[in-house]
This record gives sequence, structure tokens and C-alpha cells, in this order.
Amino acid sequence: MKATVDSPTPGARKGAPRTRRMLWITGAWGLCFLAIRIGLQDAPVLWFATLRALLAAAALLIVCQVQGRSLPRGRRTWALIALMALTNVTLAFAAMFAGTAGMTIGAAAVLANAQPLLIILPAWWLYGERVSPRTLLAVFIGFAGLVTVGLSSGGGSGAGLSLLAAAAVTAGTLTARSLAGTDLVAASAWHFLIGGVFLAVMAAIMEPGPVIRWTPRFLAALLFLSLVGTAAAFLAWFMEAGRSRLDLLTAWTMLVPVIGTAVSLTLPGERPPLWTLTGAGLVLVSLWLIYHQPRSRKAYRDQRL
Repeated sequence: MKATVDSPTPGARKGAPRTRRMLWITGAWGLCFLAIRIGLQDAPVLWFATLRALLAAAALLIVCQVQGRSLPRGRRTWALIALMALTNVTLAFAAMFAGTAGMTIGAAAVLANAQPLLIILPAWWLYGERVSPRTLLAVFIGFAGLVTVGLSSGGGSGAGLSLLAAAAVTAGTLTARSLAGTDLVAASAWHFLIGGVFLAVMAAIMEPGPVIRWTPRFLAALLFLSLVGTAAAFLAWFMEAGRSRLDLLTAWTMLVPVIGTAVSLTLPGERPPLWTLTGAGLVLVSLWLIYHQPRSRKAYRDQRL
């Protein structure tokens, strides 16, 4: 059975994402920040990001070949895939890797996963997913938390790049919702390939003559990032983006900074300051408010029907 993106009819009722799938997605993404930090010891930022994207594309293209999946069709579909490639891969990966290199793992994980706060208003405007006063309050609390994390980490380019990564992934998620009826495995493969090619061009210009040490730790980090944290996790994420409310879907990413911060506590020199933990706490409170909306009796009856 082929995986496709559900049709994004404005105002259509979308449900909550699948719990088990979201647990392993967010778990994999939380560990990605540790893998990035490990891999950056042996490879420059942009070339490491390029290898992540191209290896993920290769894995998914092999799946397409084995399963006999056809190429995406239509100019509009290819335009959306190219847009998703530039935002979700080229821009997001470059900013995420550079941001992680410039700050602690915990702070980078919090800032790079701000999309639950960034996606609410666009989802309302594009897909008719209404925003309650409670959600608006949560947005303000969440942004206060992001500012606190950014300032406590020293601000600067690392915080800005991590937020840029979050904005880019948000744009990619919104674009994925528009790929109605498209074979999702093929679309994911080609968007990683196109985005990886653009990353390679950037790397060739900004990091000429790269020195990559192909150590066992680098290979382990690269394989985990590409196959688990990218090919598998993003494919599952895009599948959920087609069937779920975007605010409920992206609220799950609140687990990513929790995992990233927990992992960072085990590493030397990565222990986050108190204000970073305070800011992360505000972000988690805001996302809890978003996800646990009070339901009216009518909504409860509708859900049971």
C-alpha cells in the first residue's frame, strides 16, 4: 500500500496524531542533536549536513526502486517538492547544524523545535484550524521561554540559527500538507535529494577542500542521522502532517528538547544553566496548554460519533 498525503481541504476535520509513531519520531529527533555534536568533531558543518540529506535520499530512492514507486507528476507537485527541499532540508539542516555547533545541545534542541509556536497562526490562516484564546496565551508564554533560552545561551548566531531552523521546518511541514495525493516516499526522497544538492553547492562555496575523518563514531552518527533521524522519521512525520491537526502534531515536538536536554546532562561541558532550564520549562508549559485544550460537550459528542 502506497503512503500518500491526505487532501488538505480547508476546514476539514483533522484528528490527533498516532501516539506510538510520535513517540519514536520525537525520540529519534531528540537524539539527533547528540549525533550532530558527535559528528561535527570529524566533519565541517555544511558537508556533514549535506551527507545527512543525500544518504537519506539514497535510502528512500532505493525503497522507491524496490517497491516500484513512480515519480511525482505535475509542475505544481514538483514546485512544492522543490520548495519543501529548500526550506525543510537546505535551510533547516544548515541552520540546525551550525546552531548546534555554536551552543549547548539542550539550548539548541529547545530553540530548533519552536515550530509548535510558529505553526499555529499559519495553520489557522491556510487550513482553517482555529486558534483559541488559551492557545494565544500559550504562544506568548512559549515565546517568552524561547527568548529566555536564547539569552541564557548567550544569544548570538547560535540561537538565531536554531530559531531559523525551526522556522524552516515549519514551512516544510505546511508545504507537506499541500502535497495531496502524492506518493509520500517518492516525494520525501526527491526533496532530500534536491535539498542535499543545494547544500552541496553551499558547502563547496563556503567550505572548500573539506577534511572529513571517517572514524567509527562519525559513521555511526551519520548513519543514525540519515537513516533513522531523517529518512524514517521525516517520512513518518509527513504522513502525520497529512492526517492530523498541525497544532496537535507539532505540540509533540515538545519532547525533542526534553530528550536533547536530558542527553546533554550526561556530557562534559554541556550542563545547561538554570535560566535555560527555566526557559525550557516555559516552553513545555505553553505546549501543554496547546495540547490539552478543554473540550465542550458538543465536541465530546462529535468525537464519539
